[in-house]
Parts: sequence; structure tokens; C-alpha cells
Amino acid sequence: MPTLIVLEDPTDWELDLPDTQVVSARAYLTDPLWSDRKQTKVFNLCHSFRYQSLGYYVSLLAAARGHRPIPSVSTMQDMKSLTIVRSLAGDLGSLIEKSLQGIKSSEFTLSIYFGRNVAKSHDALARALYNLFPAPLMRAQFTYDEGWSLESIRAIPTDEVPAAHKTFFLDAARDYFTGKRPSGSRKAARFQLAILHDPDSTEAPSNPRAMKKFVKAAEQVGFGVRMLTKEDYGRIVEHDALFIRTTTSVNHYTYRFARRAANEGLVVIDSPEDILRCTNKVYQAELLQRHGIAIPSTMVVHKGNVDRVPRELGLPCVLKQPDSAFSHGVIKVETEAELLEHTTRLFASSELLVAQRFLPTAFDWRVGMFDRRPIYCCRYHMAKKHWQIAKSEEGGKRSYGRVEWIARADAPAFVLDTAVRAANLIGDGLYGVDLKEIDGRAYVIEINDNPNIDGGLEDQELDDELYLRIMQGFLRRVQDRQLQRGGA
Repeated sequence: MPTLIVLEDPTDWELDLPDTQVVSARAYLTDPLWSDRKQTKVFNLCHSFRYQSLGYYVSLLAAARGHRPIPSVSTMQDMKSLTIVRSLAGDLGSLIEKSLQGIKSSEFTLSIYFGRNVAKSHDALARALYNLFPAPLMRAQFTYDEGWSLESIRAIPTDEVPAAHKTFFLDAARDYFTGKRPSGSRKAARFQLAILHDPDSTEAPSNPRAMKKFVKAAEQVGFGVRMLTKEDYGRIVEHDALFIRTTTSVNHYTYRFARRAANEGLVVIDSPEDILRCTNKVYQAELLQRHGIAIPSTMVVHKGNVDRVPRELGLPCVLKQPDSAFSHGVIKVETEAELLEHTTRLFASSELLVAQRFLPTAFDWRVGMFDRRPIYCCRYHMAKKHWQIAKSEEGGKRSYGRVEWIARADAPAFVLDTAVRAANLIGDGLYGVDLKEIDGRAYVIEINDNPNIDGGLEDQELDDELYLRIMQGFLRRVQDRQLQRGGA
């Protein structure tokens, strides 16, 4: 995606950067050469962002043109409100205290240049504030009164960078624009894809082999690719699409990334709606029953009907925390005493639980869905001497049953049909539908967002074509969105 740096006076910018043009604010606002451009990132370095100033209109019209302004008008407005500033920065209390613990005065000014500070000890705080308020150059003011608090934050122009900071500022800008080029890109790509991952996760939805194939497929269809981690929240706005490849949850940074990306107009998989719907088993129980999808006999359990569970479902039964994942929070209940014990504990975090009749099988079917079609089919076998596909061992280790890929043409039609009907109730994203096969009938256990796609496992039928289909779907969505905005 081409990049513009906009200032009142272009001579204020001293760097010559690849794939980057410097333009005056007035030219950007009035010259059709710039207004007619598509797919452009606009870094607004104007002197003032006050209401109806040149700087204000640069970001306002950039948004109207389908460009990506940094800062956005909403970021400008957020900075003006101390209430909003403190609300957004509310989770940074411990980071602020840690960063400023050695400061002796009662006031401190933090300069932020492209998410960095001249002092390495303040880099984490600078990056966190940039993530909350994405603006190229900022200054944050803190005061101390039995603890440090953020008093204000504002965007600054280049001429407010002190002479002592000038070299660092130029280095930070150079690193920002050239130091993290999209992975493997040899030329400027028309669209930019961000892949959110957690390199330290032991339960990532895709192994390194699969991640490399996703990147390769994305580049094949024309994306520039950047790998993001949870520290890169402020860089979401630089992209056209976000692909989440780390385990999702509502009260989690993955949901915040998805929400931010969706609000900024990016194509997002997993979308915030998919995360909400797929990570809550109460929602799914209601949805699937309402639409006549076969599921095990199910009860939504509350404090007033726990005693009915043994009578209606029998024992053993399966008790589920609504937001359980990776078999965590899913309990096989053998006795009424165990039922009371586990429901009492789980009610501390959720008013509603899900209980289901226990249906023992040697394996679960997993049908991968994308764009409302099956893209892979597997049998997930139960862990050895266990009733689930994952078993927790001593010392926190986990063991898993084997994964057996099945050609979609060889899978029972009723399994695929049930999976399609269930997933299509959620949307057209990327899902993994878990089902049990009993007496020639398929029962949906759950619909997962962020499904596993591991190299050598789920991709065995389609191989590279699997990754290509997903990236082609991303590209089509991005292009459709551009057409809706009047782009090309």
C-alpha cells in the first residue's frame, strides 16, 4: 500500500524513504492527483489538529477517500478528552508505575516517536500509548501524587521535536517505514495483510509449517504480509485485512484486535461477531436448537434447575463452561455430588452453564468450513484412555489423540451436510465444526472460530490449495470492500 507523509511544508521532512511520497497538506486536500488515489496510507504530520484546521481536514478527507489516516479524526478527538484518555489508558497503571519509578520530580513528559522513546526504559510505555492513540509523533504528560497518572497526550508536529531528539526521531521513522517490511515482499503490494500470532503459544491453531504456507499463499495472490503480536495493536490501521492465528476469547486481546480492525474497515477473520458467537456455548445451544440442528440432549443450566440435570440428561453428563476451549472447562460429571460441586464453582464466573447428555465415541468429526463450504475433513480420535481428544497430564502437559484426515468425498454426506447447516448459521468465515456420529446421524458438539489448520494434518487433502483458497477469499473480500467504497 503506497504511503503519503503530509505536512504543511514538505521541506520539514528530511528522509527519503522507499514507496513513500511527501506532499503538502494543501495539495493533498485540493489536488485531484491525491484525491483520486486508492489504497493509500496517510501519515498526517501537520502542525495543528484543532477542529477544521488543515490537519483536521487531512485526516477527515483521507477517511472519506478510503485512505488510512494516522492519526484518524477519532484519535484526535479522543486525545482532547481527559476522561477518554484516562479510560483508554486505565489498564496501563502498572506499566506507567514501572516505567516512571526512577523519576524524582512530580511531573514527567514522555516524547513518543513512531511508538518509541529515546530512553529504552520507556519504550514499552511509549509503544503501549501508541497502540491506544496511533499518531506518528506524540507527547504525554504525567504527574505524581501518591502514584503516577496520565494527565494529557497530544500529537505534535516535526518542529516540536527537540534538537537533542532529532537523530533518534529520524532513526525511529526510518525503522518504522523500512525496518519491518512485509515478509518476503520484493515489491510494493496493492493490499496489506496482517497475521496476528503468538510465537510463544504451545496451543497455537497453526504450526510453523502451516504459517509459512499461509504467508506464501497470501503473497501469491498479491498481499504484502506482516506478522503481528499483541504488542502491535497500533499497527492494525496500516493494513487492509487481519487474519487471527492465535486462540481467541472475548475478554482477550484477540477480541480487541478484531474489534479495532473491523471498526477501521479491515476484512477480519475471525470477525468480532464470530468470536462472540463461537466462544459461547450457551449461544450455540440456543441457536442450534432453534434451527433444528441435531445436538446431544442439552440443558442451559442455572442455579434454579441444577437438580433437573440428572433426571433430564442422565449421568454421566458433560458440563461446559460457556467460554471453554481446548477441552478446558469441559467436565464429565459422574454423580450428583460432582454435579453440585462443579456447578457451584462454575457459577462463580457465569450465570449460565451448558449440560449435555454424554455420547461416548472413538472420535469426533471435524469439518473445516470457509466461505460456507467444507475445505477439510478429519477424525479427531480420543486421547488414550480418555473421553476427550485432549487429556491433561501431570505437570500441566497435554496429550492428544491422533488426527486422521478423510477426503471430503469419502466422508458421510450427513456429516458434511450437518456441518454446513450449522456453520452457515454463524456466517461465512473460517470455522471448525465438531460432530459425533451415532447410528447414522450426526450431532453437532460445537462450532469453533479460529480452527486448527496444521501443516501435515488438516491440510493433507488439499495441501497448498487449502491455504490458497483462504487467501483468495481474503482478497475477494478486500476487493469487494473497495468497490463498495468506490475504489478500484
